[in-house]
Amino acid sequence: MSSSRNQLVSLKLLNEKGIRLVVKREDELHPIISGNKYRKLKYNLLLAKDKGCGTLLSYGGAYSNHISALSYAGKIHGFKTIGVIRGDELGIDLSTTLNTNPTLKFAYENGMQFKFVSRAVYKRKTEQSFSAALKDEFGDFYEIPEGGTNALAVRGCEEILLESDNTYDYICVSVGTGGTISGLINSASDHQTILGFQSLKGDFLEDIIDDSTMKRDNWSLNNEYHFGGYAKINEILISFINNFYQQTTIPLDPVYTGKMMFGIMDLVEKDFFKKNMSILAIHTGGLQGIEGMNRQLLKKKLPLISV
Repeated sequence: MSSSRNQLVSLKLLNEKGIRLVVKREDELHPIISGNKYRKLKYNLLLAKDKGCGTLLSYGGAYSNHISALSYAGKIHGFKTIGVIRGDELGIDLSTTLNTNPTLKFAYENGMQFKFVSRAVYKRKTEQSFSAALKDEFGDFYEIPEGGTNALAVRGCEEILLESDNTYDYICVSVGTGGTISGLINSASDHQTILGFQSLKGDFLEDIIDDSTMKRDNWSLNNEYHFGGYAKINEILISFINNFYQQTTIPLDPVYTGKMMFGIMDLVEKDFFKKNMSILAIHTGGLQGIEGMNRQLLKKKLPLISV
């Protein structure tokens, strides 16, 4: 597994508060399968190959980073891929959907086969009967959960931190399905605190993370910076992402890393972190979603993300 570089962030507020902030550029691991998706897929693909399974099936929304990454990973590693996509309206006119949705267009061009389902049906995706019906329809496949999170994904994410990262006091990461933060919790040193920034509303993640970790107490979740939910965004967040990129050359996505970094800087401003503390922020990728988000912002006549 490749390792990613650590990039120091130099901003006036950080200097004034005496805080050292470094970004681990996991987004640079691979030009397509970047960030935590690279980590999550590693051991799943190895197991699928060991089992002799030629088809990968997973789940996601219309702009899913996971679906995009899985389609490309399948293409380069010789797997057929099937994406169960939330939103049956997207399947009514596939040609129009592909012309207006860069994520699904990319997955389609990589050979992914789609099954579009209603939001009500999608909620049943973890039921055994749902999986059985998919196997009746598509035949045998290796199933990967939504967002790619399972025990093998956590194992891959445990490899994000290196021995040289032991010097940091805080490890910050955006949280979607809980796989990445679980890997970090397992691999962090005893003196380090893992701080997760939720992209989703709700308090359902703590039990999921507990089940995926060694029951350590070195972590906490912050749900104050989700901006209303998973794909929600406003002009304040857009402005922050654009200004941060201009000042640091680090691109942020609007669903995960943008919200995390906004939260980190706001907590620095509020003196949450003590002077001389050091923070390592994990850049989990997700940049492929910017094009699709900009199309939505254009329709709403909001400023665009300029990275």
